[in-house]
Amino acid sequence: MKLERLTDRVWFYPNEQERDRPVLGYIRGDNYSLAIDAGHSDAHTAEFYDAIKEEGLQLPSLTVITHWHWDHTFGMHAINGLSIANSKTNEYLRDFRERIEKNGLDEFLSLDISIRKEYAGNRPVKIVTSDMEFSGEMIIDVGGCKVRAFQAEAPHTDDSTLVEVVDEKVLFLGDSVSGVFPTWVKDSQLSRKLADTIEKVAPKYCVDGHWVPTTMEDTIADLLSEN
Repeated sequence: MKLERLTDRVWFYPNEQERDRPVLGYIRGDNYSLAIDAGHSDAHTAEFYDAIKEEGLQLPSLTVITHWHWDHTFGMHAINGLSIANSKTNEYLRDFRERIEKNGLDEFLSLDISIRKEYAGNRPVKIVTSDMEFSGEMIIDVGGCKVRAFQAEAPHTDDSTLVEVVDEKVLFLGDSVSGVFPTWVKDSQLSRKLADTIEKVAPKYCVDGHWVPTTMEDTIADLLSEN
């Protein structure tokens, strides 16, 4: 799989359905590069980095996490540079790590077949929290490119972080537009709040964690559709 270019400074590494691997984002600044989400495992992270190198780009110095779920965070221990997450996300990661340490891996592996495929062959599971933590909003200037990470109310989880690449008019949504795992039911009030947030940002491209980049209009229509 190859890194796909979206704008002058923004690329994305496509999702994979079989192992439920989400889209991973890449932003090239003049001083630093930044990734969106860390991947499902160290193997996923390594494949992402190979794709970055193939494009002649530098490995990310920073990685922003969109929410705590394993497919976005369990590769965090293997990233280059520093990771950034909101305080709620770190709280969930600490809690989940304690559960696995106490109860073993069976509960985690039983959640979905995609997890068992990602961790086939007794691949170790390692959960870490982020190196840097924020609440509310964080502005990151990577050089000629401003990135805004901010918490938002969303139907998927209550620790959602959206990442806006301001001048490129790109908004990374993580899984925020989806319903709650594993039923995928969407709370209509939270969906409306998220739609309002997206409309205020007014991006040209919205990048969903498990889909291809789309327009703001198509993203909001899907968000507000019935389950």
